[in-house]
Amino acid sequence: MREPTFWILTALVDQPRHGYGVMQQVTKLSGGETRLLAATLYAALDRLTAEGLVEVDREEAVDGRLRRYYRLTSEGGAALTAETQRLSRNVQTATRMLDALRPPAGPATVTFG
Repeated sequence: MREPTFWILTALVDQPRHGYGVMQQVTKLSGGETRLLAATLYAALDRLTAEGLVEVDREEAVDGRLRRYYRLTSEGGAALTAETQRLSRNVQTATRMLDALRPPAGPATVTFG
């Protein structure tokens, strides 16, 4: 799963959101590390809708413009859960490997001269 997809699905876990709301939530959840452009977001939402991972929750007119809200489907929740578990395993593996490189902690050696 690509990182933008991960964040879009994560942004929809707690409630349906319109596109701009998804963009804001992704920025917030990622600590500003991921910022989606509108074109990227809407292309991803179209793809995720076609894949059955998100669906349109409702549409409303705001200032003469249509605002579409998206929600996570059960398939989207399952895909996000699987990806979260995969990422967690990756972190555990990398952490074990890095820990193996660190010298063992021992008593400090003091030299008097």
